[in-house]
Amino acid sequence: MTPADLSLTVLHAVRRAVDDGALRVEVPQRVAVERPRPGGRGDYASNVALALARAAQRPPLDVAAILRDRLRHSPGLAAVEITGPGFLNFTLHTGAQQDLVREILRRGDRYGRLDPTGQVAQPAYRADVRAAVTADAVRRILLSQGYAVRTSCEDAADPAWADLGVRIEVEDSRGRLATDIAPLPVAYTASELLRRFGHDAARWGLLSAAARDRAPLDDLLLRQDESNPFFRVRYACSRARALARNADQLSFRSDARENVDAPALTRALGDHPAVLASAARHRAPDRVARHLEVVADALLDFQHTVLPLGDEKPSAAHRSRLALAEAAGVVLAGGLSLLGISAPDQI
Repeated sequence: MTPADLSLTVLHAVRRAVDDGALRVEVPQRVAVERPRPGGRGDYASNVALALARAAQRPPLDVAAILRDRLRHSPGLAAVEITGPGFLNFTLHTGAQQDLVREILRRGDRYGRLDPTGQVAQPAYRADVRAAVTADAVRRILLSQGYAVRTSCEDAADPAWADLGVRIEVEDSRGRLATDIAPLPVAYTASELLRRFGHDAARWGLLSAAARDRAPLDDLLLRQDESNPFFRVRYACSRARALARNADQLSFRSDARENVDAPALTRALGDHPAVLASAARHRAPDRVARHLEVVADALLDFQHTVLPLGDEKPSAAHRSRLALAEAAGVVLAGGLSLLGISAPDQI
């Protein structure tokens, strides 16, 4: 069961509780699930009972108990517990990791993305390069979460922005992105950024910091080693693809049949849909960038276990590890795409 599956399962439980009269509330469009906070239990948690309690005119613990009764026998769930003032905590059945990996490999770059929701967003940005690139990344992320999007610039756009991947839509608008964006030093025009850093590194430098923080546009972006987060993310993506090529040379392919001891990587992959939803909600592409760093670091720590060593023959464990690494590569490539950055096969 993936986080998206779990969210849908909880939503269905709410709908059943409303249909049978146990709760009198409007069924929400979505239910958020996240990793448990300190004091929580299991693999995931949701505050849905607390969110519905006021409208239901019931204590949160009562609402949580109603939903727990409708969730306890759901496929994929080993346990549903209530903690604190009414949080629902979920423990997944053994095999959840394999289900997650299969889901990622099946959906490819659609993993974490939603079908059109009918919601419309119209972010506007001021006429400077960081705001323009941020608005472009926000547009991509919003589209991934089912929004219909039109971005607009409040003033005449710089044609060089197109070389940074910005879709130019000039329109008289007083709108702004949800968060103020710290401007760049005057010297950094789009042309200067492209000349010094190139398309991909420039976009990473503009997008990887929170909007109000200084953009990390310095020589670290150009370093080809693991001290550079930008290099690390793209290197990890290329390593996932290289592992698949190496496995093919050894005549074996991925097959997510066994549980793999890689909790950090599994957790990071499972969190991807929630990160995209949060980045869309807060208009914050830096959240995607930081998440990609987490995935990359976990994959780079794990990669050495994937291929057989010496005379060792490929086993079911190797096939399962390869599947997990390939899933990580899918998430990394998909996340980079949402930032408008390429994911090379080799670095």
